[in-house]
This record gives sequence, structure tokens and C-alpha cells, in this order.
Amino acid sequence: MVAKSITVKVPGKLMIAGEFAVLEPYQNLAVMAVNRFVYATVSEADSHQLTLSDFSLHNVPWSWQETDIHIESDDSRLSFVKDALRVTYRYLEEQGLPVRPMHVSTRSELDDASGVKYGLGSSAAIVTSIVAGVLRFQAPRLAEKDTIFRLSALSHVITQGNGSGADIAASTYGGLLQFSSFQADWLLEAYHEADSISEVVKKDWKYYKAEPIALPADVSFCVGWTGSAASTKDLVNQVRLLKIHNATAYETFLKDSKNAVTQFLTGAKNNDINQLFEGIKANRKALNQVGQAADTNIETADLTVLCHLAEDLGGAGKPSGAGGGDCGIAFMPTEETSEQLARSWETEGIKALTLSPFIGGETVIETQ
Repeated sequence: MVAKSITVKVPGKLMIAGEFAVLEPYQNLAVMAVNRFVYATVSEADSHQLTLSDFSLHNVPWSWQETDIHIESDDSRLSFVKDALRVTYRYLEEQGLPVRPMHVSTRSELDDASGVKYGLGSSAAIVTSIVAGVLRFQAPRLAEKDTIFRLSALSHVITQGNGSGADIAASTYGGLLQFSSFQADWLLEAYHEADSISEVVKKDWKYYKAEPIALPADVSFCVGWTGSAASTKDLVNQVRLLKIHNATAYETFLKDSKNAVTQFLTGAKNNDINQLFEGIKANRKALNQVGQAADTNIETADLTVLCHLAEDLGGAGKPSGAGGGDCGIAFMPTEETSEQLARSWETEGIKALTLSPFIGGETVIETQ
């Protein structure tokens, strides 16, 4: 039966360990999907329309014109959406499938109600939700998670020009992942050299790997919001400049990050809480040192307080993602200490977020 409407949800993400280093080949990162979501509903319509309720854009007409998407709006925030639609539409065309007129509608709960961004990967989740929703509506037999990931990663990199793709992986597969990036430069080159989107999807993404891992059962996970958003792009650019201006410091960071992430992953796999904690502490130290070398503030004063309070209670904390604000994370030895930590954070003006790992990844929640 052909669906008249389908709704999918995809989770946001938090980077756990391996930030910055993951942009280099074969560097591991731990990334976690969390239980805040972007929803996409794709339904039958007389003509193509787009609704992005978080941008206050409703029933915006769009069309496929030869090889490109035309959206009847000049809102710059639509760039990610346009590329997601274009890549998916081209892929469906290449499979010889007619595309039914559809109304694509998204809404997000990744940011605060006031519009404050927590750093949960909103653009990646929106892209993944649109790719998944359109595929599942137009051609459910093609909507395998690996295909959703690859189309979403490609469209996100086309728009952004960089990025590891870890946020796309978390939104697609869910859970806690050990992730190695496909390398944005490699993917863009493969895209420009290929004759079709299908060719890129089928290609061997030689640098890429994603596999699920599990946390020890008695570890408690906490997230604190510092109250200030950060520009990931600016921070990444600052650290990447080290590669040119101070190659020794950059190579030291890559080595230290690799050792720290290996320690974290080994601790998780061996159910060794102390090793997991040591991996988090070592990664925090590596990020601090590379921030100082790059003359950029990865660990802000609020993030330092967040981490110290976690350590005072027998756990381990660090910035999540590029730092410079946004969220910090902590792993605690018991539920009781995590509750104590949340109270301590609140006393210091750090908002404890009620986030927890989400296992399912991209999920269909309604079909009509």
C-alpha cells in the first residue's frame, strides 16, 4: 500500500570524545544520540510544498527544475533543506522512480523554547529527517539506514563544505557510536567526479566506520548547558590552522586524543568505569592543550566549573563538541552522584539538561 503520509523522528547528538581529531583520517570519535528530536512529516499534496515551523515558514512552494530544486523563498536558512531535497530527488530519479507531489514539514525540539541552541546538531538532524521522510514516503524499499546516512551526509557536506558526519550518524543509527569520518574533502571530490548520486552512495567510503558500543550499566550520564552558544565553525577553523602554523602541537594533540578515545572506548567495551573516566579526563586535557596552542578558548570558565564539580563527586567531565560554550558532559559512578551533580551545577548557574541516550536512531512513528 502506498502511504498517504509518513512521519519520522530523528534524534539529536552530543559528541562524547575525540572532537577536532575526528576530522583527520582514521581518528575515532565517540558520539551519542540523545532523546530530543526533529520530526519530519511527508504527505500527499497537489504540488510540492515545504513547511519549516521553527523558521515560521509555511506551505512554501518548491519545484524540481531539470536538475535542481527551486524554492520560492530567499531565506538563507533553507540551504540545508534545499540540498537535502535535491540530493534525494536526484537519487530517486536515478532509480527510475516517479516522485509524487509532496508536502514536507519539519519541526524541532533540539533547541530551547526561546530559540537558544544547545549544540545538539540541529542542521544535521533536519537534513536526516528530510532525507528519511522523503525516501520512506516515495520509495520505502530504498529507505535502508545506510542509504539514509550516505544521502544525508553527502547533502550536509555539499551545503557546509566540511564536517565529520558524526552528527548525521547519530541521527541515523542512534545509540553510542564509535565513529571514523568519511573525510569531507574526499566525499566532495567523489561527488564531483561521479556521474550520479547513486555512484557516490555505492562507492567504498574508505575512511568511514560506524559501529555501536555500550556504556557500562552502572555509569550515569549527565549534560550541563553553560548558557552561552558557541560557533563550531570558528573553533574548528582555529584548531585546524595549527596544522599549518604549529604542526608539532597539532600532531601531539592527534596522538593524545587518539590515546584518550581508545582509553574511553576500551573502558566502555570492558565494563571498566575507571578506565572510561580516565579516558574522558585525558580527552579533556588534550582539548585544553590544543585550545591553548591554537589561542582559542575551548574550555570556558563555566565549562571548567562543570568539569571540576563532576570530578569532586568521583566522576569525569569535559566539554562536548567544539567547546567555547554550549554543553559539557559528565559520567558519574552512581545515579545518586549524578543527582548531586545536577544540584551543584544549578547552584553555579549551569542548567542540567534532562537528556539521555536514545538507542533507536531514525524511526517511523506514524503512517497513514
